Amino acid sequence: MSDWLIYRGAGAPHDGIEHLPPPPPWRDFDGGPLVAPPAALDPSSERRLGVQHREASHHRPGETERELVNAALYLRRPLLVTGAPGSGKSTLAHSVAYELGLGRVLGWPVVSRSTLRDGLYDYDAIGRLQDLQIARAAPSAADDDGVADADPTDEPGGGIGRYIRLGPLGTALLPAARPRVLLVDELDKSDIDLPNDLLNVLEEGEFRIPELERLAGSVPEVEVLSDDGARVTVRDGRVRCHAFPFIVLTSNGERDFPAPLLRRCIHLHIPVPDKERLAAMVRAHFGEGAAERYEAVIDGFLDREPGDVRAVDQLFNAIHLTQKAGWTDEDEEETRRRLTAELMRPLDRTR
Repeated sequence: MSDWLIYRGAGAPHDGIEHLPPPPPWRDFDGGPLVAPPAALDPSSERRLGVQHREASHHRPGETERELVNAALYLRRPLLVTGAPGSGKSTLAHSVAYELGLGRVLGWPVVSRSTLRDGLYDYDAIGRLQDLQIARAAPSAADDDGVADADPTDEPGGGIGRYIRLGPLGTALLPAARPRVLLVDELDKSDIDLPNDLLNVLEEGEFRIPELERLAGSVPEVEVLSDDGARVTVRDGRVRCHAFPFIVLTSNGERDFPAPLLRRCIHLHIPVPDKERLAAMVRAHFGEGAAERYEAVIDGFLDREPGDVRAVDQLFNAIHLTQKAGWTDEDEEETRRRLTAELMRPLDRTR
């Protein structure tokens, strides 16, 4: 395998990220001070990667996938991943985080109501106002020792940091020694404005929090909560990255994106999985020998009319049901065939 590959798709953790060359001059960011490293991968990543990371030892991304993932890492650019539902677009982000030891994957599931602000941060103005009103209307309560409880509104800036939480994109842009992995899932589901709204943030690697900027003269440093649940310091109301995050934007191809967004991304299209890749996925989730044992189910999944849409999840459902139901005799075999056909019905058919 070529020595230039940082992400190798080998399915085992390694220190390749330590050998990532410096960024190009136009993608070199200087945010600081550095925040603490994130927590390790969480159970959601383990589920996607297969029980006990079996997928890591079985599944091998294609050559094009490996090369374009590494292009995004080298160039510090987002990776726009398109493909049919269930083709492994989202799993790619978890695979990179696992192999390169980049910690918990930050997830932003996009819906039609999602805005850029949702991804960057949330400010609970109503909660802060209520706390201020309560604190001013009543005397400070004393505990059993006669010591008054601390009033959060007495903190510099009125304790505003208690009411601000960074979103997944905002947390990904915190200054870190290593890139965070951010999965922006199903961007094509968003409102028409969101792809354009992302342009400046993706280009500049920073954003501002107006509520903190207004206090910067008197309170230059404010602690806020990150998407990880940790307290982090924001200076002068600005968050600026140090290592540009590895951002995976996924799309099922339900809409076209504006050229300015495409210019800022590396585009990877994942084709419909072939039999070899499906077999590797089945081994990942069901163990050694599963692909051979359920070859007929895999063949049934691949046997489709041109244009039919099926998700790999449907195949997994059919295999799991077959495995747990224990169908053996001829009557049960007919039940298996009928139910697996129903479970793997093309998604674009209602009858």
